[in-house]
Amino acid sequence: MKKLIILSLSIMMLISCTMNKDSAEKGTIFYSEFDTPFGMPPFEKITNDDFKPAFEYGIKQQSEEIDSIVNNPEAPTFENTVLALDNSGAILTRVSRVFYGLKGAENNDTIQAIAEELSPLLSEHSDNIYLNNKLFERINTLHKDSANLGLNTEQYRLLDMYYKDFVRSGIMLNEEQKDELREINKELSALTLRFGNNLLKETNSFTLVVDNEEDLAGLPQGVVSAAAETAKAKDMDGKWAFTLHKPSWLPFLQYADKRELREKLYKAMYNRGDNDNEFDNKKIINKIVNLRIQKANMLGYDTHADFVMEERMAKTPENVYKLLNEVWNYAVPQAKKEAAELQALIDAEGGDFKLQSWDWWYYTEKLREQKFALNEEELKPYFQMENVREGVFATANKLYGLNFNKLENVPVYHPEVEAYEVTDSDGSHIAIFYTDYFPRPGKNAGAWMSSFRGQRIDNGENIRPLIYNVGNFTRSTPEAPSLLTLDEVETLFHEFGHALHGMLSNVNYSGLSGTSVPRDFVELPSQVMEHWAFHPEVLKLYAKHYETGEVIPDSLIEKMDAASKFNMGFITTEFTAAALMDMDYHTQKEQREFDVRDFEKKSMAKIGLIDEIIPRYRSTYFSHIFSGGYSAGYYSYLWSEVLDADAFQPFAEKGIFDQESAKSFRENILSKGNSEDPMELYKKYRGAEPDPIYLLKNRGFVN
Repeated sequence: MKKLIILSLSIMMLISCTMNKDSAEKGTIFYSEFDTPFGMPPFEKITNDDFKPAFEYGIKQQSEEIDSIVNNPEAPTFENTVLALDNSGAILTRVSRVFYGLKGAENNDTIQAIAEELSPLLSEHSDNIYLNNKLFERINTLHKDSANLGLNTEQYRLLDMYYKDFVRSGIMLNEEQKDELREINKELSALTLRFGNNLLKETNSFTLVVDNEEDLAGLPQGVVSAAAETAKAKDMDGKWAFTLHKPSWLPFLQYADKRELREKLYKAMYNRGDNDNEFDNKKIINKIVNLRIQKANMLGYDTHADFVMEERMAKTPENVYKLLNEVWNYAVPQAKKEAAELQALIDAEGGDFKLQSWDWWYYTEKLREQKFALNEEELKPYFQMENVREGVFATANKLYGLNFNKLENVPVYHPEVEAYEVTDSDGSHIAIFYTDYFPRPGKNAGAWMSSFRGQRIDNGENIRPLIYNVGNFTRSTPEAPSLLTLDEVETLFHEFGHALHGMLSNVNYSGLSGTSVPRDFVELPSQVMEHWAFHPEVLKLYAKHYETGEVIPDSLIEKMDAASKFNMGFITTEFTAAALMDMDYHTQKEQREFDVRDFEKKSMAKIGLIDEIIPRYRSTYFSHIFSGGYSAGYYSYLWSEVLDADAFQPFAEKGIFDQESAKSFRENILSKGNSEDPMELYKKYRGAEPDPIYLLKNRGFVN
């Protein structure tokens, strides 16, 4: 994984503070480690004016460091070349983590303008490093002689990573081709940034305003109260507002009796970026796909997917299609059965219409209640956000001995952010962990994990990481605290699994630490954590009624377990459809004009996606692949599920807090970063490669 300045745009957030400084001081706050508790970013002292000067100085500093490596008269060694490269750019890394790490949480026009101005500079700087012939000569010399250098596994892994980064960045091209590649990289950087900005603006631009209380029929009181609060915040007192943020649109789709309003809100959601307006993403997608084809072809690959897979566990697009198609063949028949059940329910109620995609959630909730006497509103009182967070902390404590101590009066970037010191069972410091869980107009959709500082060893000192989780969960209302849906509970556990991967990292080199692993391995720690979320033994630790403190009763747990595989055909089909569409885009071999709507339609028709379901992400808001780091990689969640379903088996067989299994998982997976080949790490933990049967069992497709 390339270690450098341009952090994934899918995990960006902003900081917006106001503190005047003399122009000579702008940016200098990033020039050294922060003089704060645990080295936490001093957000109250940082202004938007600091970013550009700090980036420019950071680029200058790293360029000088690269020159020093290149012009070193001594023969190349691991220390004076590979390690020096890995340690270079400290200022640039520091400002990048704060700027990009914070951009996604509270974006505005000023921050977007800074990001757009920086984009070509950072792209050019990256190319200046990875297209530097003299620097590559030193790396290549070491790589050719690696067998005689006495390197340990981790050192060779770092050397090999940088060697491949140079090759995959185009170092073997002639100078004319390199110039062309530089322009492609700049344009791709700008386009992916614009895609994300357009999506954020589209998400914020639509509001379904309800001014007739009768149109709220079917909605739970908590949903109504949240909509009233949203309307109030938009200066529409006495009305109810529903937005395209998932905690708002999803419950409306689940419970609102007014079918035409469900249709209106759902279509607004799935047409984001596809409205032929100033925020339309179709032309951007067309350019991105073609530029990726052009770049892959220049580098000697048939397709962008071939380029990506070379450094993934999957290795080839064919292997990805094989997995996706196998799962698809189980999922679609099940989805068709589910659609037939929902249609029968519609017919039984006297509905004179065919089931549509905007009906699915509404009738699924009705069917769930019929089959299992289970209504999600009955469960939500037991899932207060703070209790769920304590639940993941308690799980981490029982598994790995970790303790979480809330910090007061420490710098955070928003009043809703909370910070914790994480310590090991012996009291030693492990990490700082930030949580930021509620939607805001400037925050990107979804949930993610990243870091303000990664883990590494520096002159014998183990520099511990600063990790954060960001989400968009249901807010509190005047009547009740934040009460999470089952999907939100699972997401909180998922992102915390990523956080553990970052927090427990214990490697030597920055370029290999934490989550710097292949994309189809990075989801293993997060997805395996989901297995604990609804286990009865874990539920008893944290699922307590927000009013009475009563622990969730066994009767509800039994209903949850009985319904755990309900609607799995839909869930699997919508995900796999999106993953296959991603692969279809990125296995194109020739540049051409892509009619995005037509391409998407044909892609879904080819696999037989039923009319009642759309892909989890349509193209124009598929930020994972067009503004994040998951191009030709959305399959990774399913690939990692093969791993996580198998990885949980020792706990299923020996006990969910089995200490031997937890110790092995921590030592061989969570602490190792990218210091060894992922499959070798997995086999050290499990003793063998994963068995895919557990994925199919978990989804209820086989017994």
